[in-house]
Amino acid sequence: MPTRTLLTSTSLADAALLTHTERGHELPLLVWAPGPGHRMVSSAVLGGGIGERAWVVNAQVPPGYDRLDPVAHLRDLAAGAGLTGAGVGLMTAASVADRCHAEDGGVRAVVTAGIGVRGWAAAPGVGGVALPRPGTINIIVSLPVPLTDAALVNAVATATEAKVQALVELGADASGTPTDAVCVAAPTPIGPGTDTGSRAGAGTDPRTDTDTDTDAHTRGEPFAGPRSLWGARLARAVHGATRAACAGLVTP
Repeated sequence: MPTRTLLTSTSLADAALLTHTERGHELPLLVWAPGPGHRMVSSAVLGGGIGERAWVVNAQVPPGYDRLDPVAHLRDLAAGAGLTGAGVGLMTAASVADRCHAEDGGVRAVVTAGIGVRGWAAAPGVGGVALPRPGTINIIVSLPVPLTDAALVNAVATATEAKVQALVELGADASGTPTDAVCVAAPTPIGPGTDTGSRAGAGTDPRTDTDTDTDAHTRGEPFAGPRSLWGARLARAVHGATRAACAGLVTP
């Protein structure tokens, strides 16, 4: 079980590095617990999808991890760290202690990476159905503004594009590893229509410009593509953290 020295903080920069024991080895466990009032979108095995989430854990596990119950394992690690409620759990065989941070305009990213097994997404061959394996490039992002459901999904695409850009620039000749995972967190919208779906109806919006600006903060920012305000900041943060995490891992 993890050593319990957890500090709750809304800032991803203050994520706590705890430890847990697996196969007799003490391994790092990164814990970020912003608390209630956050929505997250993730591809993680625990807490994946879109929903209210109060914490994220990124657990380092031994190479060749072969447990058949990764969800239960992550839940146990979270409980041991004093976490309750819904959260997101990621795994990696890469060094969690060597995580890299980057920030741009209020958007923060933290990346853990190992790229020994990497390749291009559109590789030839037949895929298969298998149990989720520990992610090798794990990306966690936090934004200071709410996002709609569509923008949360868009943010995952933007983060992935930024990751690929960093790998290509480093000469990795790959788009990633087969087990990469992403988690993007943003405050929960606080105004009416907090289901954050698209606004019904068409035509001229009778509200003032001020009303419309406020709406973006209460219902959620509608865009997170790489040329949008918050998407561009997210892309630069993820690119910087990914490049830093992978810089020493690419060999000629």
